[in-house]
Amino acid sequence: MSWALPKGLPVDPTANHLAVHTEDHPLEYGGFQGDIPAGEYGGGHVSIWDSGDYNLEKWTDTEIKVVLHGTVAKGRYVLFPTHGKNWMIHRMDPAPKDFEPLPRRIRPMLAIAGSLPTDDDGWAYEIKWDGIRAMLYVEGGRVRALSRNDKDLTPTFPELREIGELLGARPAILDGEIVALGPDGRPNFGQLQHRLHLSSNAEITRRARESPVSYVIFDVLHLDGQSLLDFPYDERRARLESLNLAGPSFATADSFRDVRGADILAAVRKGGLEGVVAKRRDSLYSPGLRQGDWRKVKNFKTQEVVIGGWNDGKGERSGSLGALLLGVPDAEGLRYVGKVGTGFNEPARRELLQKLRPLAVKKSPFSSRLSPAENALAHFVHPTIVGEVRYAEWTADDHLRHPSWRGIRLDKDAGEEVREP
Repeated sequence: MSWALPKGLPVDPTANHLAVHTEDHPLEYGGFQGDIPAGEYGGGHVSIWDSGDYNLEKWTDTEIKVVLHGTVAKGRYVLFPTHGKNWMIHRMDPAPKDFEPLPRRIRPMLAIAGSLPTDDDGWAYEIKWDGIRAMLYVEGGRVRALSRNDKDLTPTFPELREIGELLGARPAILDGEIVALGPDGRPNFGQLQHRLHLSSNAEITRRARESPVSYVIFDVLHLDGQSLLDFPYDERRARLESLNLAGPSFATADSFRDVRGADILAAVRKGGLEGVVAKRRDSLYSPGLRQGDWRKVKNFKTQEVVIGGWNDGKGERSGSLGALLLGVPDAEGLRYVGKVGTGFNEPARRELLQKLRPLAVKKSPFSSRLSPAENALAHFVHPTIVGEVRYAEWTADDHLRHPSWRGIRLDKDAGEEVREP
């Protein structure tokens, strides 16, 4: 008799798993590995996850108790039918020592903006990827992806399911970045915008073909029922690299150790990439905290901003979006830091206007005053949309000089932005 376990064997005795009763299988199927042609029963790739012996304790129409003796699957389990055709499987033994169920959420650790360490000893360097931070919760071969602000990205990026297929029954929490690669092979944040704000399954599938994304994994926080938050960076990296996570739409990020950070930054700059992240090799993972154990060093300046309003376009852009009014939160509220009118194509202008018009308010959301001329031309909005700009420098009056729009930050909430030094 055979059962399919979509979420794998339960390790926690408090959580039963679905067991789908399938047709009986010939015993020799237990030794088969390989590919079954599409269209045939069980079509696809077959691999052996575990094998071994079992002791039978009870066998009735309503209860089957066994003790499994595999290399991976061990312990006493009971299978029992539910209403309809499905069954459930329950672990009767206590959970293994030190077992921890997969947390529902872990806040990502954050980096501070700064410069390279003065001494490379004890530091590792990773490429800073220009994408959307995402935490992947993998259990029973299924993937749940959450952004930094807890938005569910799973339907938006179906490519991420492939990681669950590779990990199979191994539960894990991965930390990484969703990136879209441009024609030159470099991360393109603007191209990633085409994959956001979609609701139709057909449109998501079409855009996934036209603008595929990759998930670059740089940390593992929970694996096989064990939390790794209190493990140092080097140990977490060893666990991550042992998983051999690589596929058509995902890869394990490189970690450069025992090297000069200046050399890595120079190579990244030559390749036209955003920068590097320096990480202390003995640092633990601190969920939700922004501290000096991780430092981001950029090759060009970017700033997360909150949209507080817009100006109408002029001339050939009459009736369209002219510029966005930008703010950065501080102790006084939302401080006005200037406006941006470049970096948009026409579809982006239309899309932004569609999002901004329902948010219109009469009163300025900025804590600092605009000039009378700016105030007269402004359409103010409730400040909830976060975006990102590239800029040349901060001016003496704390405005952005020569900002260029990069796109909306779906993964950020208004209020958490900080002024980049």
